[in-house]
Amino acid sequence: MWLVLAFLSAALLGFYDSFKKQALNGNAVIPVLFFNTLFCSLIFLPFILLSGFTDVLDGSIFHVASGGWEVHKYVLLKSAIVLSSWIFGYFAMKHLPLTIVGPVNATRPVMVLVGALLVFGEKLNVYQWIGVILAIISFFFLSRSGKKEGINFKHDKWVYFLVAAAVIGAVSGLYDKYLLAPVGNGGVGLDKMLVQSWYNIYQCFMMLAAVVFMWWPTHKHTTPFHWSWYIVGVSVFLSIADFVYFYALSLDGAMISIVSMVRRGSVVVSFLFGALVFHEKNLKRKAFDLALVLLGLLFLWIGSN
Repeated sequence: MWLVLAFLSAALLGFYDSFKKQALNGNAVIPVLFFNTLFCSLIFLPFILLSGFTDVLDGSIFHVASGGWEVHKYVLLKSAIVLSSWIFGYFAMKHLPLTIVGPVNATRPVMVLVGALLVFGEKLNVYQWIGVILAIISFFFLSRSGKKEGINFKHDKWVYFLVAAAVIGAVSGLYDKYLLAPVGNGGVGLDKMLVQSWYNIYQCFMMLAAVVFMWWPTHKHTTPFHWSWYIVGVSVFLSIADFVYFYALSLDGAMISIVSMVRRGSVVVSFLFGALVFHEKNLKRKAFDLALVLLGLLFLWIGSN
């Protein structure tokens, strides 16, 4: 069941990335990200209120557990980690082609796998090592494809932003497993809805501070903000994708390395959007790069089973 949910989350993430690219087109990054966190918070706020003041959601998968500082301190750290990844990722998404961003993000499971090796003691077998090597090779080929569009992977700061977003995102994935795993398995055993609901709330306040103290004082001299309904779509697809993701991780037997890998299959959806909607260039070469990434994911899949 958790594997099916991982595939569903991947498809939703593909639409999330595509809508995010549209929302950021010629738009200011900080306010777009703020409204994203705001709408995500508004989606989950009713679940928090209904769980806290009524018994309507008792026993359902939408019930948000209560907890004090001993619980919320973990969620607050989760918010900071995710938001750091998003800030880097949103800036990279705005300035780089979707057909470059997607495949690079798809190498994130390799980072998670290495992290799982170091943190959780998971060992890599031959198939997994092949997957890691293919991911490294695919990154090299992606850099060559990027040069065709004037993107130098060694000197382009937006590529560094993209890599930073991927690395921090991998850290977030490992932290999710730690938060949701039972105490007996070395985790904290937090309620999945508590984590997802409250980390959105905390992120909203963090981004509000960023808008007030960082963006607003200089907004007349930077890229202007304009409203886009794609921002709402970003929040909706992300909220559903994350809900399915957290639910999958909470199920018995769920492996963060496999769930993270399957979720990166979202690159297929975003790549198609980049080709059909944004009419991005050099698609044949990038399609080969993408195929190499997916082949690496396939070997990770085989090795993880």
